[in-house]
Amino acid sequence: MIQPSVRFGISEFGYAFGQDQDVEKTAPSYVSDPERILQWGYHTFHRAADGITAIDLAAEAAQDALERAGLDAGDVDLLVLAASEVPNYLNWDSSTALARELKIPHVQTLLLNEGCASGVTGLGVVAGLMAVQPEIEKVLFVAVNRVSEYHRNRMKVNNAVHSDGAVAAIVRRDHERNRWLSTVQIVDAELCDWFRNDYGGAVAPVAPQGWSSTTAPAGHERVHAHFQKDPKRMRAFAEQAVARSIRVVERACHQAGLRRDEVTHFIYINDPDGISDLAPLLELPLARTNHALAAAHGHMGAADQLTALGRLLEQGAVQPGDLVALTGISIGMRWYCTLVRA
Repeated sequence: MIQPSVRFGISEFGYAFGQDQDVEKTAPSYVSDPERILQWGYHTFHRAADGITAIDLAAEAAQDALERAGLDAGDVDLLVLAASEVPNYLNWDSSTALARELKIPHVQTLLLNEGCASGVTGLGVVAGLMAVQPEIEKVLFVAVNRVSEYHRNRMKVNNAVHSDGAVAAIVRRDHERNRWLSTVQIVDAELCDWFRNDYGGAVAPVAPQGWSSTTAPAGHERVHAHFQKDPKRMRAFAEQAVARSIRVVERACHQAGLRRDEVTHFIYINDPDGISDLAPLLELPLARTNHALAAAHGHMGAADQLTALGRLLEQGAVQPGDLVALTGISIGMRWYCTLVRA
């Protein structure tokens, strides 16, 4: 095996979720064709109460992880926030806002916002920082998703029910459990405009009169337009997307000096259909994936994979020594994978 230049592992997890919502009961309030939503395989998602922000969820998950680890926030050398939704404010650093909320205003912080990918690819960034900063011993890594329903309809972004939740992981140098091995990405920048928010940024700071996320076109319509609704082109891209999802796992294994068939568990974004399609290609049963958790949590953006890893460890489904692929597809567009040895 190729030994990474820095060794670290995750010692504890913490969580915070919005209130459970029944997909079947709530879908009609988000879309005019709820039957289509039910076909995606979700039965529950989380919606944070009005007034609860991404920072509130992130702080709750962080406190949970710190308490489980028997640590104070002041013990942390680096605070990382991976946020996959519209931030509370523009020109505002969510990671330092989280540090203020945790009452550690002078800790080194890092903000990641590469969409759903950042909760997984961020572990590779942490590896780089720990390699060049030997004084970093303990990292509090938090991933959060809090849908801004003004900007986005949580059931029309893509083929997923978007959900509000946060996960925190205590990362320790030289910790042998849940050890980071490698992180790899495949990027297709030609597709960077897919699933973007059209309004609220510098190009179009104000939405047109009468615009509403409830009635705005669904995210997949931009995808169809990109391919001019040509079924052959769309089918070819779908096949390419699947191939990249497998290839990125293979590349992560190669980087770590491992074979793909050594992977024992596949943790994907919370997409029950996607997991059902990809797991057989990796020759893994659904019992060794986050399929059931995906249906119960909804798509929590950057928080999906670490939440699933923590829960599967708690359930005993992932055992010491298992090789886990944390993987997915995100805006950018990017396919990504981080390998963890449980």
